[in-house]
Amino acid sequence: MDLPIIFYEDRNFQGRSYETSNDCAELTSYLSRCSSCKVESGCFMVYERPNYMGHQVLVKRGEYPDNQRLMGISMSDCIRSSRMIPIHRGQFRMRIYERENFGGQMHELVEDCDSLQERYRLSDCQSAHVMDGHWLMYEQPHYRGRMVYLRPGEYRSMRDMGLGPLDMRIGSIRRIMDLC
Repeated sequence: MDLPIIFYEDRNFQGRSYETSNDCAELTSYLSRCSSCKVESGCFMVYERPNYMGHQVLVKRGEYPDNQRLMGISMSDCIRSSRMIPIHRGQFRMRIYERENFGGQMHELVEDCDSLQERYRLSDCQSAHVMDGHWLMYEQPHYRGRMVYLRPGEYRSMRDMGLGPLDMRIGSIRRIMDLC
């Protein structure tokens, strides 16, 4: 049976490996480092820090021989945690708010939004409530820049999303559906 994701200690799928189809809050429990990966099936978010924190990137079926290029940052060439994104077949629904703790303007999304500024005249999104589906928020319009994965739940402050010292504005939002 093929497992969805395989992590390798070294670049180009070398060194010890760890296979899983579940979330992993701390990959260094299994490997001394993780410098490449292969996704056999499905979608995963991979994170530069333990406990699903720091810079994050969506990976889908394919091979990723060099995590430094994958993560797009030079300060870390290792994946430290990963989260499986389950397939969602129902409706998508999320509310976004201009301010923390669900304050200010509120807009309900049921489809992708390539520019929050153009569609809603919303210059910032500081909190969100995901009712249905799994979503990606992007720092720039047209689904570019750093991203944040949101699964169903309440997010009272985007600063608490595990991004660390990064101050990220949200420019666009996309549903995770046929991406995997």
